[in-house]
Amino acid sequence: MTTLATNARFVTFEGGEGAGKTTQIRHLGERLGAAGIVHVATREPGGSPGAEAIRRLLVAGGTDRWEPLTEAMLMLAARHDHWLRTIKPALDQAKWVICDRFHDSTVAYQGYGRGVPFETLEALRRTILGDRKPDLTLIFDLPVEVGLERARARIRGAAAGEDRFERMDIGFHQRLRTGFLAIAKAEPERCVVIDAGDDAVGVSAAVAAAVSDRLGVRL
Repeated sequence: MTTLATNARFVTFEGGEGAGKTTQIRHLGERLGAAGIVHVATREPGGSPGAEAIRRLLVAGGTDRWEPLTEAMLMLAARHDHWLRTIKPALDQAKWVICDRFHDSTVAYQGYGRGVPFETLEALRRTILGDRKPDLTLIFDLPVEVGLERARARIRGAAAGEDRFERMDIGFHQRLRTGFLAIAKAEPERCVVIDAGDDAVGVSAAVAAAVSDRLGVRL
């Protein structure tokens, strides 16, 4: 199929643990490919060699391994490398970028979850990204207990050892959900809340509908 001439778009997937983002990014990638849209799928923390090295410091070890501001700065350091080496080059080449987590996760995890002042996080964001934000953010929402059970099942498999955040207390995860929903409410022009409690087929259809409606493509 001939690749469609299309402007670059930056789409982020957000939400608490076990929301099924990784699966849905794969499904969206398949739909984009069928539509002839060239895209790059990536993740945070990670997505570039330097950021992947920092990821290993963040997702493993004890829940109290990092003081909250230190943790936030590590996240932003990883994002800076990721942005410069992966995301921006792809967008400059008119490719779509689909990213599993971005700055909204920092606001939810390190802000709402861990208490780092929001103005500190915003200052760091502007230092790295300026005014650039995703074109569309899909926030996957489901009850905390359901998400954590899904996450634990995943960790018992391929993601074993990357469970530092999953092991944090239930109050932390409840604050995450509150944070993500607050972000969606504050920026409805950018964010769409997806019911992640539906089955995978239903969620995939909701994602495709949101992307088609907001970004003017037919998937």
